[in-house]
Amino acid sequence: MAQTYETIETAIDGRIAVLSLNRPQVLNAINRKLMADVTAAMAGFIADPQVLAIVLHGRGRAFSAGFDMKESAQRTVGGIEEWRQILGADFDFLIQFWDCPKPTIAAVHGFALAGGFEMALSCDLTIAAEGTRFGEPEPRFGSGIIALLLPWMTTPKLAKEMLLTGSDQIDARRALAMGIVNHVVPAGSELEKAMQVARDIAAAAPASVQLTKRAINRSYEFAGMRQALLAGVDTDVLIESAGGPERAEFNRLRREKGLKAALAWRDAKFSGS
Repeated sequence: MAQTYETIETAIDGRIAVLSLNRPQVLNAINRKLMADVTAAMAGFIADPQVLAIVLHGRGRAFSAGFDMKESAQRTVGGIEEWRQILGADFDFLIQFWDCPKPTIAAVHGFALAGGFEMALSCDLTIAAEGTRFGEPEPRFGSGIIALLLPWMTTPKLAKEMLLTGSDQIDARRALAMGIVNHVVPAGSELEKAMQVARDIAAAAPASVQLTKRAINRSYEFAGMRQALLAGVDTDVLIESAGGPERAEFNRLRREKGLKAALAWRDAKFSGS
C-alpha cells in the first residue's frame, strides 16, 4: 500500500519516482512537516530497488517560494546554538538531493526562490518552464543563504551578482546561460521533459549511473565543496543570530501589515535590474 503524506504526493511511474510538493496555497513553502515528509519519501525511494531516478516538482503556481516565513516568524530562537541546530537541519534537508545515490531531477515552474532555489540546485538536473523566476532574496532582509551551492554551479562573478544583490528576478533563459538549469521548455511541459530525461537515465545501466554520479560528486567533494558549504552554514548562523535593523523592520512590517507590505518594503530600495 502506497504511503500517504500531508504535504507531498508520491507516485511510481515505471522505474521513475515522482515527488510532488503539495502546499500550493502557500507556493509550496517549506515547513517542518514538508521537510519530514520529503525526507521520509526520499528514504523510501532510495531503498526501493525498482526506482532508478527521482523527479521533484511542485503543485500549483510554483515549484517552491522557499522556507515558510509564517512558520519562522512564530519561532522563538534562544541563541546561537539553537540557530545552529535549526540551520543544520535545513541544510541536511536541502543537500539530500545531491547526496541521494540515485539521480534527482527538478522540474521547476513559477518561482524557485531561496530554499526552493537551493533545492533545485541540489538536484542533479533541472528542467525549467519558460517564465520561471529564480533567486536568493535573503540578503535583502538581513537573512543568509543556507546551502551556498550557487558558486559551485556557475562562475564567481555571476554568483556574486545574484547573491550580493539578493536578486529574485533571474529568469529561466538567464538561468540556462548561467549553467544552473539544463533545459528551458514551454510552460506546462517541464514535468513531461523531466520524465523523458529520467526515463533515459533509467534505461542506462543502474550501477554505472549511480557510480558515475558518485564519482562526479566526489570531484566536487575533493575540491572542498562540502567544507565550503558547512562553512557557509556557520556564516548563516552568525547572520541569523545577529539579527540587525533590516530584519527587525521586515519582521515588524510582516507582523503589523502582512507579508505583502514587508516584501514591498524589502524591494523598494532596489533597481529591479
